[in-house]
Amino acid sequence: MILPIDPANKLSFKRFIKDGDLVIVYERHDTMKAVKVSEDGVLQNRFGAFKHSEWIGKPFGSKVLSNKGAFVYLLAPTPELWTLVLSHRTQILYIADISFVVMYLEIVPGCVVLESGTGSGSLTTSLARAVASTGHIYTFDFHEQRAASAREDFEKTGLSSLVTVGVRDIQGEGFPDEFCGRADSVFLDLPQPWLAIPSAGKMLKPDGVLCSFSPCIEQVQRSCEALKSQFTDIRTFEVLLRTYEVRQKILESCPVNEGDSIEHPPRKRRQGSAEGSNGTECSSSPTVVIRPSGEAKGHTGYLTFARLKCFV
Repeated sequence: MILPIDPANKLSFKRFIKDGDLVIVYERHDTMKAVKVSEDGVLQNRFGAFKHSEWIGKPFGSKVLSNKGAFVYLLAPTPELWTLVLSHRTQILYIADISFVVMYLEIVPGCVVLESGTGSGSLTTSLARAVASTGHIYTFDFHEQRAASAREDFEKTGLSSLVTVGVRDIQGEGFPDEFCGRADSVFLDLPQPWLAIPSAGKMLKPDGVLCSFSPCIEQVQRSCEALKSQFTDIRTFEVLLRTYEVRQKILESCPVNEGDSIEHPPRKRRQGSAEGSNGTECSSSPTVVIRPSGEAKGHTGYLTFARLKCFV
């Protein structure tokens, strides 16, 4: 479970793997998968066979061996890791955008948040952790099968007590009247968010915050026009993430006159003699090299935030 809650309704993070738990199997930095633990289960991958029975009782983060002597790590299913392994039913929000949304929507434990649409549930999972254990997320999707799949995922990850999934066309019908004036925050991920903004304004508490995610700037422009009458402090952001690779390389240095040395750039070791070009003996030492990742992530979407005006 992503958020294990004990009978006293408190979060508990000191956990050992049990039969029926969901774990994230970490093979390498770009290969992970979610696995449900069962007493007689076996995970088969390129590293060999891993018996689930040997996982039970171990703390999350443990390193376990296969029948071939290879290993994987068993990680707790945090929202950050779940975002990387979940089934993509729609385009999803990733960690950079999600963290920005949670911060700027001012979501804290106990908040009531309305979301449309649910999609694959990537953002919803992080929202649920942010409001736990006394808040609640009400998320809506117009697609019935997608909503049902999201409901199953929240059951699997242990979030069903914090998330309610509804089937509704928010663009056409608006949010249900029962939430009028109850929401601390509203999040919209819709093709035409400006159609849902009047309804969102009615759902928010005074000074509540709305966020709309849109991939195209034309959507942003129309949304901002719709926001002007009810909202203030309207701002739009584009979050661009640049990752760096950290690698260990071998650095060679060769002594010159009177103990000075010239260091050569990191490179692969040559086979055979470790002597410099001038016949002197060179020493090699490992060093850490950091460089920008070759795979740069570009535009994902625009995040528009606005605060509901307080009319006295």
